[in-house]
Amino acid sequence: MMTMAADLSPLALLSVAEMAAADATTIAAGTPGIVLMEKAGKAVADAVTRRIRPGQSVLVLSGPGNNGGDGFVAARLLAERGCRVTLALAAEPAALKGDAALAAQGWTGPVVAIGRVDPAGHDLVVDALFGAGLSRAISGELAALVEQVNTAGKTVVSVDVPSGVHGDTGLANGPAIRADETVTFFRLKPGHLLQPGRSLCGVVTLADIGIRPETIFIPDRITPSTFRNAPGLWRAHWPGHAVGVHKYARGAVAVAAGGLSGVGAPRLGARAALRIGAGLATIICRPEALAAHAARGPDALMQRAAADPAAFEAMLSAGKVGALLIGPALGLDDEARSWVAAALRSDRPCVFDADALTHIGAQRPAFTDLLQQRAGPAVLTPHEGEFQRLVADVAGFEPERGKLERTRRAARLMGAVVVLKGPDTIIAAPDGRAAINNTGSPALATAGSGDVLGGVVAGLLAQKMPAFEAACAAVWLHGRAGEQFGPGLIADDLPEALPGVLAEIHD
Repeated sequence: MMTMAADLSPLALLSVAEMAAADATTIAAGTPGIVLMEKAGKAVADAVTRRIRPGQSVLVLSGPGNNGGDGFVAARLLAERGCRVTLALAAEPAALKGDAALAAQGWTGPVVAIGRVDPAGHDLVVDALFGAGLSRAISGELAALVEQVNTAGKTVVSVDVPSGVHGDTGLANGPAIRADETVTFFRLKPGHLLQPGRSLCGVVTLADIGIRPETIFIPDRITPSTFRNAPGLWRAHWPGHAVGVHKYARGAVAVAAGGLSGVGAPRLGARAALRIGAGLATIICRPEALAAHAARGPDALMQRAAADPAAFEAMLSAGKVGALLIGPALGLDDEARSWVAAALRSDRPCVFDADALTHIGAQRPAFTDLLQQRAGPAVLTPHEGEFQRLVADVAGFEPERGKLERTRRAARLMGAVVVLKGPDTIIAAPDGRAAINNTGSPALATAGSGDVLGGVVAGLLAQKMPAFEAACAAVWLHGRAGEQFGPGLIADDLPEALPGVLAEIHD
């Protein structure tokens, strides 16, 4: 497990257990738990106050744990601010313990049974039912209440996570609250960024409740290895080029292409590699496709033919290739498989995508053994379907484990950085580090978008950026380009959008 640098602390995502340890450490250092709860409840009340006017009605749904205690504090403060507050408790008051019981003592209004409230009769609902560690499905009367909240059409503010969502996985095992805003504390959890949790959270507000930043790292208790993907995670590794640099020093990318049927995809990757700063990009294709590539342009791309797998392997061994992208429109025949095997045997930094992933999955364990043994860095960029083919019939990849754990396991299995693409793309390294991305747009769901991503990763690898950081940067930039361009995007637009995104991060 890698040690976290101090400057990455703001990007760290804490597991449910790590957040509990941060709370416990702060309390042990002299801050009473009720003080943390008061600050948490105030943050929730502040969020509510921004959304309603004095005199409007608020329904606070409190559960039996500390989340419910936060709800009691928020209810008291909102009443003091002039709101009409109804508090419903999903337990007997006598069942409240510790700080939650103390918080309940500060509430002087009535406590209503959950079954007697109608969310539709209020202007806003505060969801303080269950916290991030809930591991069972909400059922019975409470499941019916969740459905009522979701169909009432009222603004919902959730405490920590929407009830029913697990903070580590973002999964909902049963009914879950759909919030307009979620107020959480100290650091985000993976479930705030992983789907469906991300969509269910609405706007996420991170509140300071007095936990000191140095609490982020306590050996054997809090050792974060999951991060929110942002420039601060990889900016220190960004390739810099001095005055007088020449194209060869900026790195040469090769893109392995197949036959005539798939000319466009590898060219998208090659163009993206150039746009991200590589000095050269060469398409290596089968002889029958050479003329088609040469006729397509742009002039900045070069083409070379490899008559057979041995010729392809010789090109990789020549030492001029700074990084290889292999897979887009490569083909699924025996020759394509031989090209993938040659790439696996080489020491060149490689990005394996599309058809190359299918070959690796089909030739497991032989090809995964080659991945584990190779000297050069490797990055795999599957979408969910390709991922399932990579790990088919391997134990430990069941969907209920969550996307983050599955990606981490795959990185260890393959000995490579794995980028599991989607609206909540995860980048995981074999050493246990992982990042969850939150840039992007539905416009990126278009043919060729993944080919561009592969080219950006390869372009950064060719400029000697470390594999994990290169993959994180590529995913963030790719998503940001999609955001900036917006509706109407096609994959050809993405390389052209990169200079604008690069200007943004350099500013």
